[in-house]
Amino acid sequence: MKNTGKREEIVQAALELIAEKGFHGAPMAMIAKKSDVAVGTIYRYFENKDVLIDALYHELEDKILAALREEYSVKKPFRERFLHLGTTLLRYFITYPLHFRYLEQYHNSPYGTSRRRDRFLGKINNRDIVTELFAKGIAQQVLKDFPCIVLFALAFGPLVTLARDHILGFVVLDETLITQTVEACWDGIRR
Repeated sequence: MKNTGKREEIVQAALELIAEKGFHGAPMAMIAKKSDVAVGTIYRYFENKDVLIDALYHELEDKILAALREEYSVKKPFRERFLHLGTTLLRYFITYPLHFRYLEQYHNSPYGTSRRRDRFLGKINNRDIVTELFAKGIAQQVLKDFPCIVLFALAFGPLVTLARDHILGFVVLDETLITQTVEACWDGIRR
């Protein structure tokens, strides 16, 4: 029987090391040492490093989606739903900077590029909250009639940039600035 505590230690060590040093700068031996396990132990939980990297991504994605779904209601107006998603996402990134740094590396690597391409081309399930909101918003003429990838860029690109700048200490995002920024992103995508 596998020890889930060990698995979590391995995942946490991988998260910290990859966020700090990148995928190539965090070999399995370093992850094993940081998690205080033998390298062979990692392979009991993860077939190889690629599997570990993808598993960690999916865990973080699940956490973000759970946060986005909290207090989200399809019965609310489009604007309120978008503001909820944007502010929740920005707050999540600020609260969990290691998660943000890992996800940034993932999305800007061949792992993330391939995943994004497959998602936008419909090869994998992309019916998440945001995609559904955008699809309905376009259909009901609430949002600009742009391809979904353009709406994502306009809506969330600025939030990702500001989260990065906040984490790096270039800007301090308080609640007022978070709200104003997300509202400005809304103004960029609404008709």
